[in-house]
Amino acid sequence: MASLKLTKPTGKSSTSKVDLDDALFGVEPNVAVMHQVVTAQLAARRAGTQSTKTRAEVAGGGAKPWRQKGTGRSRQGSIRSPQWRGGGVALGPKPRSHRQRTPKKMIRLALASALSDRYTDGKVMVLDDWGIAEPSTRRAVEILTALGVEGRVLVVLTPDDEAVWKSLRNLQHVHALMAGQLIAYDVLVSDWVVFTRASLPQPRAAATAGDAPAATDDDGADGA
Repeated sequence: MASLKLTKPTGKSSTSKVDLDDALFGVEPNVAVMHQVVTAQLAARRAGTQSTKTRAEVAGGGAKPWRQKGTGRSRQGSIRSPQWRGGGVALGPKPRSHRQRTPKKMIRLALASALSDRYTDGKVMVLDDWGIAEPSTRRAVEILTALGVEGRVLVVLTPDDEAVWKSLRNLQHVHALMAGQLIAYDVLVSDWVVFTRASLPQPRAAATAGDAPAATDDDGADGA
C-alpha cells in the first residue's frame, strides 16, 4: 500500500505517514473513461434553458399575406413561417436536460484515474491540519505559500473545516470542496490536490472497520 508523508502548515514534512488507498491512488489511469465521465459531468452543469419560438408561438401572421395565385410570387400562407424575417425558428433549441447516464463504476474509475495521475506526478499533498481556528484569508495565503503549491489548487475539506473554507473561498486559484463532492473533473483541472488527514479517502480495510486513516511514525515521534 502506498503511503505519503504528512505535511505541516509551515511547509515542512512530518515524520508521520498516512496510508493511501491503492484503489484510488494506485490504478493505471484510464483516459477513455476519464474523457467520457468528464464530458458527462460538464454536460450536467449546463442549464438547458436555451429556447426559440416556433411558428406557432410567434405573434401575428394570422392572415395569408397575398392570394394563392396570380401575383407572380411564390405562395405563402403566413408571414410567421421560418423563411420570413421575424418568423418562427425551424428545428431550434428547446429547454431540455443535458444529463447523461453514467454507470457508478465508471465514475469511480474516472476519479481513481485522476487521483492516481496526480499522485504519480507528485501533486498530492496531505496536511496534518490547517491550523486555522478563525477565518483569515491572509493566514490561508501564508500557508499555501509555505506549502509551495502553484497554479490551481483543489482543497478537500470536512464539514468541521468551516473556518478553513471561509479562509479559502475568496482565493480565485483555490477551489475548496467537501470530501463527498470530489469528482474527476475538479481533480483534472487542478494542478495540486491538498487533503487533510481527516478528508483523505480511507483505504477499504480501514473504511470497513470504521477507523480513521492509519498514520505510522518512523521514529516514534509525532513530527511536532
